[in-house]
Amino acid sequence: MNSSERFASIDDLDSESKYLVHKAKEATHHSYSPYSKFQVGAALILDDNTIITGANQENASYPLCMCAERVALYSLGAQFPEKKIVKMAVVAHKKNHKELTTAAPCGACRQVLVEYEQRQQSKIQILFMTDEMAWLKYPDAESLLPGSFRQEHLLL
Repeated sequence: MNSSERFASIDDLDSESKYLVHKAKEATHHSYSPYSKFQVGAALILDDNTIITGANQENASYPLCMCAERVALYSLGAQFPEKKIVKMAVVAHKKNHKELTTAAPCGACRQVLVEYEQRQQSKIQILFMTDEMAWLKYPDAESLLPGSFRQEHLLL
């Protein structure tokens, strides 16, 4: 299994990662989170440098909510299905707070990320902040979800 790289602060990230974190922060402004007041943003950078963003979308019927990561991923699938994702950044903060808080992709988002890696036949780096305000960069979705459910499991 691949391990993550740890960065003590955002200043230690490469310029592309910093930019992607910035775009994910901007995406939090589009969060619809009246119930949790937890605003999450995700940003993807594609192989042609296109940026796709997503923000969490809540619903009074909680199971119908959608995470920022999947909003961004499904937007990519609907708009640019032939392009490849290079990296994803995920950030979060509480409503009316500027300080970021940790927001790792949930299990469902990790599963969708693995499927996108399979579809595009290349790895997706994933970047998010830890509880200690450090940043983790994972080399691929498989690192976040070993033993994921895969297409071949459906084949008889």
